[in-house]
Amino acid sequence: MRFSSATLSLLLVLSLFLWAGMVAGISFLEAPLKFTAPNITVVLGVGIGRIVFHALNKVELTLSVVALLCAGIVRIPSRLWLVLLTVVLILLAQTFILLPALDARAITLQAGSLTPPSSQHAVYIGLELTKFVCLIVAGTLAFQATIRRAVYTSLALPVAA
Repeated sequence: MRFSSATLSLLLVLSLFLWAGMVAGISFLEAPLKFTAPNITVVLGVGIGRIVFHALNKVELTLSVVALLCAGIVRIPSRLWLVLLTVVLILLAQTFILLPALDARAITLQAGSLTPPSSQHAVYIGLELTKFVCLIVAGTLAFQATIRRAVYTSLALPVAA
């Protein structure tokens, strides 16, 4: 099955905004709120967080592949590539460096041991905020490029990148 350029452009926009929404919902809403629920201990909250963030990470990796494939096929503008690659680099740093380190700390905490102070969580939050902003910017740029492409196509003009 072959998808049109318009379909892939819209799929790119959808994947970027869906990704941004998931980051906002999980990282900035669910994560802090779970610790305010009655009877949720830090150890229980950390255990839930491990499960939720590992699941989110898998979905993010899938959405990043969808976004990269769509972007490569529809030939997006270079400024959009820059923002998209920034998001993917942040995701890869979180996946292969920060999540394993935070996971080890969580396991230690769940085992009843104290963990020494670390800036890893603050770095993760900072990268998550940066990733969210970049996803909104990338989604907006992708949407603008899609609209521009649709206008040029309807007027039978060459598409400007």
